[in-house]
Amino acid sequence: MYKTTGFVSFVLRRFTGVVLVLYLLLHIWVIGSAVSGPEVFDQRLNAVQTPLFKIAEIALLAAVVYHAFDGVRLLLVNWFKVTDKRKNLFWAVFIVSALMVIAGGVPILLFMLESK
Repeated sequence: MYKTTGFVSFVLRRFTGVVLVLYLLLHIWVIGSAVSGPEVFDQRLNAVQTPLFKIAEIALLAAVVYHAFDGVRLLLVNWFKVTDKRKNLFWAVFIVSALMVIAGGVPILLFMLESK
């Protein structure tokens, strides 16, 4: 049971959902500091411009892309009753997500390295 693509998909979907909620809270914390004055806002904005957060942006990109494509996969499986294709659809989602993260992550890394 724990080695099936359905279980892996379930765990990844839940994990990426939690990551997206945590990002939303961090985003609200940073943007919400604008009402506290420009000094506080600039301080928080500078805190999230570190290389560690640039790497975290790539992880966020991975979470968003996988969560979105896996949601589309779930819709396809449920609406069109293609339950016999679930394993193939999971691998398609995983590969497309990986390619999209590479395509979006490389520019983030290059920008981070250039700005040093």
